[in-house]
Amino acid sequence: MVESDQTGSAEDPAEIHVWDLPLRVFHWLLALTILGCWLTETLGVAWMQWHMRLGYLALGLVVFRIAWGFVGPTYARFSNFLVGPAAVWRYARSWLEGRPPAYAGHNPIAGWVIVLMLICVLVQATSGLFHTDDILTAGPMRAAVSTNLADDLGGVHATNADLLWILIGAHLLALLVHRLVAGERLVSGMLTGRKKGPFATGQAGISGSRLWMALALALSVTAAVWLILAFAPEPDLASFDFS
Repeated sequence: MVESDQTGSAEDPAEIHVWDLPLRVFHWLLALTILGCWLTETLGVAWMQWHMRLGYLALGLVVFRIAWGFVGPTYARFSNFLVGPAAVWRYARSWLEGRPPAYAGHNPIAGWVIVLMLICVLVQATSGLFHTDDILTAGPMRAAVSTNLADDLGGVHATNADLLWILIGAHLLALLVHRLVAGERLVSGMLTGRKKGPFATGQAGISGSRLWMALALALSVTAAVWLILAFAPEPDLASFDFS
């Protein structure tokens, strides 16, 4: 069910409800969480506990988003925006030809970038569970792996962070290009949940945000992350090789 089948015209573009509230809350919370992780890491050892807490939050958020990609409203679903290489190439070619089509949801390139970002955040948060700063702080799962494996995961944590910042930079650049070239206000759409067309036939607005389902899913993910932390082996920092 959708709010409206009206897609508008170039002269009078329709405004439709595209982004549900849980998706928008996730988006901005994750942005703030990643910024907070960078800031606490930059400030040094005294802020590592907060860095780790924000990492737990990032883990919960990305797991929620992955699940929401299967049960959320239309434009939150992976099936709505993940397409094959041919469709991605056609969309990229449309930009080269100066006539990119407008999508109510994520376009073919943005869809895959989003998946890559989710994977990067998941890898970053998961590797952080096993990582130690070799000074005073160790992840809650550090004691579950060998020193060599912990060192390897620490390397993954550092390298993956660089990849994540590259993807974030590409995301911000894409927002600017869409605004200047295509005239799309993507940031305001993620704030209000509404976007203006014209869109292709059949791209109509969603009927609701499925808030109760989102709340149940958020509570389930929170409980799962809490269980991981509660039953993690107690780290013995005295036994680590900090040389």
